[in-house]
Amino acid sequence: MQTSQFEEAVEPIEQVVVVGTGFVGLPLALQLAKAGKSVIGVDIDEQLVAAINDQSLNLDEDKLQNLLESDEVEENLQARTSPTSGDAFVVSVPTPLTRPQKSPDLSMIKAAVESIIPHLEEGDLVNIESTIPPLTCEEVVVPMLTEAGFTPGEEIQLAHSPERILPGDVFEEIVHNDRVIGGINEESAHRAAKVYEPFLKGETYFTDLISAELCKLMENTFRDVNIALANEFALIGDSLNLDITEVIELANRHPRVDILNPGIGVGGHCLPIDPWFLNEVNPEHTNLITTARRINDKMPQASARKIRHALSEFDNPTVLALGSTYKPNTQDERLSPANEIVDELRRDGYEIEHFDRLVDEKQYDNLKMLIEKIQPDAIVHLVGHSETISQLEELKPWIADQEIKLIQTENGNPLRL
Repeated sequence: MQTSQFEEAVEPIEQVVVVGTGFVGLPLALQLAKAGKSVIGVDIDEQLVAAINDQSLNLDEDKLQNLLESDEVEENLQARTSPTSGDAFVVSVPTPLTRPQKSPDLSMIKAAVESIIPHLEEGDLVNIESTIPPLTCEEVVVPMLTEAGFTPGEEIQLAHSPERILPGDVFEEIVHNDRVIGGINEESAHRAAKVYEPFLKGETYFTDLISAELCKLMENTFRDVNIALANEFALIGDSLNLDITEVIELANRHPRVDILNPGIGVGGHCLPIDPWFLNEVNPEHTNLITTARRINDKMPQASARKIRHALSEFDNPTVLALGSTYKPNTQDERLSPANEIVDELRRDGYEIEHFDRLVDEKQYDNLKMLIEKIQPDAIVHLVGHSETISQLEELKPWIADQEIKLIQTENGNPLRL
């Protein structure tokens, strides 16, 4: 249900402790501090804590950077390596997969909850924002709080509000996206809404804990399965020597068909991970989901095969690879298919020079100067950053004159199979 009058009777929240100040927790902390709330940002990374406190952290988005450097944030946000007291504790730490089992690793969730327990007082809120498997709140968080002497839903309020943000557009999405908040009871859910109230412009929808846990996983799994369908179409088209992009455009002329664009793989910290959380709790009914996940997992290897084929005319070629992030126009390299492709080719013995204009340790200032310095036999465009697309388009005649092979599709989404 949407926001109701019940929420208006819930006590406001003045001090928020955000445990985990990474891709999700830091934007929340910045928004709350900008709104005048007292915010404690907690992270085990001492360098990150120092960079937040002296406002020297280099963020991916200009609007987030402006927030970090604002007077309000300087006044209201303090970063620490350990928690302190507060009205609300937001847990926003990663939930990776174990290898090779592909089971959720909840160790950071448990460590975060354990770290705040000594600071909890009656009436406080614990709000899990991390993406978690269904039943995590009920089977992991509730027992931890109970063992510490609290009754969740009575002395301590407990909620789960999974994030809905997109790296590269975090500022807009954290403000305008709708919020789903699950609570151990109605009071907990509405109290958690008070955390986001100072900046949220989207709607708020309330439910129970397990429904909120499942909702986030369904959202990302839906996207992953549909991407896998497009990628499998691409593999079929490749076997038939067809430009599958043209066929997809034709198929999408149907009023009830909307096939996505295939690509080199699926990266980031959500889509490659979240579907496995569903498999963990119900493997019997995740056959389609896990098959889709395996299709997307093999796309970097399929892309590497295409590159090897394109490079077969050369003996020991020098290759310039452009792009190392998991998607265009972001600095985020988490589970990047581009990096997996480069690693695959290097294992095959190819000499790969790998650069990305947005990633600090791989940056370059001028693409033409970079090409002149590397003198590659081939350029493989892996990630379609807008500026890279624009520069490559301008340089195409010159690249051809240099007899350098350019492996790229026309619209900048390269190696579309």
